[in-house]
Amino acid sequence: MSALGKRDEARLNLPKIDWRRAAYLLQLSRKLDALEETTLVPERKVLYQFSARGHDLAQILLGLALDHPHDAICGYYRSRPALLALGVPPTEALVSSMARAGGYSDGRDIGVVFNYPNPSGTSALPMCGGVGAQFTPTCGWAQALTYRQSVLGEAEYGEAISVALGGDGSVATNGFWSALTMATTLKLPMLFYIEDNGYGISVPSDLQTPGADIAANLASFRNLNVLSGDGADPAEAASLIGEAVAHVRGQRRPALLRLRVPRLEGHSFQDTQTYKSKDVIAAEWTRDPLPRLRDFLVPREMSEAEWTGLEAEAQGAVEAARGEAEARALPDPARLTEHVFFDGALQTMGGQWAEAYVPPHTGATPSEEGQRLNMVTAIRRTLDHELTINPRVMVFGEDVGPKGGVHAVTLGLQQRHGAERVFDTSLSEEGIIGRAVGLALAGLVPVPEIQFRKYADPAMEQLNDCGTLRWRTNNRFAAPIVVRVAGGFFKCGDPWHSQTNEVQFVHAPGWKVAMPSNAADAVGLLRAALRGNDPVIFFEHRAMLDAASARRPYPGDDYVLEFGRARAVREGGDLTIVTWGAMVERCEEAAEGFSATILDLRTLMPWDRAAVLKSVKQTRRCLIVHEDLMSAGFGAEIAATVASDAFMDLDAPVSRLAMPDIPSPHNPVLMEAAVPSVARIRAKIEELVRF
Repeated sequence: MSALGKRDEARLNLPKIDWRRAAYLLQLSRKLDALEETTLVPERKVLYQFSARGHDLAQILLGLALDHPHDAICGYYRSRPALLALGVPPTEALVSSMARAGGYSDGRDIGVVFNYPNPSGTSALPMCGGVGAQFTPTCGWAQALTYRQSVLGEAEYGEAISVALGGDGSVATNGFWSALTMATTLKLPMLFYIEDNGYGISVPSDLQTPGADIAANLASFRNLNVLSGDGADPAEAASLIGEAVAHVRGQRRPALLRLRVPRLEGHSFQDTQTYKSKDVIAAEWTRDPLPRLRDFLVPREMSEAEWTGLEAEAQGAVEAARGEAEARALPDPARLTEHVFFDGALQTMGGQWAEAYVPPHTGATPSEEGQRLNMVTAIRRTLDHELTINPRVMVFGEDVGPKGGVHAVTLGLQQRHGAERVFDTSLSEEGIIGRAVGLALAGLVPVPEIQFRKYADPAMEQLNDCGTLRWRTNNRFAAPIVVRVAGGFFKCGDPWHSQTNEVQFVHAPGWKVAMPSNAADAVGLLRAALRGNDPVIFFEHRAMLDAASARRPYPGDDYVLEFGRARAVREGGDLTIVTWGAMVERCEEAAEGFSATILDLRTLMPWDRAAVLKSVKQTRRCLIVHEDLMSAGFGAEIAATVASDAFMDLDAPVSRLAMPDIPSPHNPVLMEAAVPSVARIRAKIEELVRF
């Protein structure tokens, strides 16, 4: 051993660190935890509390190492120390914990679900409540950094990095492995920062990953720099964090840093840790980084008096923050429904609109001249045009590149616009949607494709989190992505490729949902989505992609169709038929010979209540036809609205026709028996007209 001694040798390899700042922030974090645990939780002023004791020092050192204005981190429920290091004021932290007006979410989300749009420094991307859900959006941010540098030519993104924080339990999740695949195959500037405290609530780490050491298991993973060490030791933690950040920043390659840290309190305030022995708990407290930091700094970096002064300063800051937080009003219930969608107030961060995007000229009248195109060609032409005029647009998914998509919608787009803008992805729907969220948060316009509706199921957590993002951050963030989803019957059916289940998206707050029945509507709605400021599900029905009835002349490069406006396919006085998607064609055929108004809703969120009610009050009869299952299908929402708002105008009960509550069958004979057929629709029309 050198004559300098172990501690002095360690100092020689340390990056430049403001140790006084680190010591103050560690004390600040501890004082906030103590205030919540001893006072605010017992008084029920804080309802969810997660102590960061033991995790705090290393997180603070990480936060202090992130100094690029385009750096971003995404944490989890124990990440407040990192937020403090990024500059979040203690008042805002306490206001958020106490669910008072303002803060991270204006009381809409629990206070440990962080976000921090920081125009003057590193931002904290909106975290999610689900374990592991932070990884793929953070990976999307990393891809956006490379895209903005290489494709958009914005050199200032060249040294920025993306950091995802996670516990040892998170390494077992789909999100972790999907992000790891993306980051390593694409060689993205992303740091996986894993805090291993040995437990996922009460489940030990050896049930999360073999040998309880994710770093050892990934040691031979290609394109990944793997580091591991003691996160409670100031010198070792600082050295490893500095090395990891420098690697990702300088090499533009991913790294994984696993730090062993003690969890000095339970998983949450309510957790009594009965699953740990007294010896285990005692051993954990011997690794407390607070006294270890004091021993590391005093007297070499500061005096005992200075250390005590920092503690007093932190205590004063917390007391002042408590006073300010206690004085804050409760959130205003009158504002509860604001910011589900963009409502005129621009979000602070996320999407192209937040970066001064101005949509080009749009027209509301479609051209009706020229060759009739099928829906596939119309959608492709729209994507091609928007890719051409807007370099922020990116189209991606499984098989969308050289193959051109399994439905041929993206055929030729990669050759025309390049593999950085139209590209294939790994087979992970969670990764596809999570990546899109991160790209959108970074100001791009991601257009992810889900090959078939059923395949969206693995991505439902990311889809739900994306939809609620604007609302739960109180309009601080938004992620306007356009998800193209194919589905529905086509020649035959089956339980895996023919599902529609559009009502699930309608029931997910924050999503606009489009289901066009023809090429012109598809163009107008898709263009509106690509130039808009909300996340959109754009449903491409398989039976309509090349159907003769869906062909229309291309409506023009500036044609935009407003969401929430139904189309009157035909008008009549005997009854109103409300439908959408592939059922429009069948309803038209079934209504021949009857005086019927057929309304194609075109979008289900929002849907045109006014047009439906106006027509029903005129015809006094209503039939709703859809392909989705009968029970809890979207037709039930329409029927309830008609019954509530037009009951006195009805001459017959509101009627619905839909699939029985079964999966889509494969044999064409069985499928036709399940999906509303022309004959069954016609019979229902006759029944209602005679009523």
